[in-house]
Amino acid sequence: MGEGQGEDVKARKEREKDELYALDISGIEWHSAPGTEEAEERVEIAYLPEGAVAMRSSLDTQTVLRYTAAEWRAFVLGARDGEFDLEPTARNGGLPAGGAGTGTGAVG
Repeated sequence: MGEGQGEDVKARKEREKDELYALDISGIEWHSAPGTEEAEERVEIAYLPEGAVAMRSSLDTQTVLRYTAAEWRAFVLGARDGEFDLEPTARNGGLPAGGAGTGTGAVG
């Protein structure tokens, strides 16, 4: 990809983000994981036009993050692949379960 094309992509992405954050989301419907209680801390998402998604914490409903369809797809696929697992595993670049650590985080 040439330098001019890279700039075009960057400008398009910035424009998409600006448009996404300009949307009035005051009337959107928020969803959370099934089985969570109203008073529980939880992540809530809302579906926006063109496949975009908004996300917030139930404890801080004023702070809303917004993701384009491409960003959301990349996040979901990464989560499904274990990229955000809390426990290090061989699958997400950490040590295999039960493996001895070297302190470097490297897999031997």
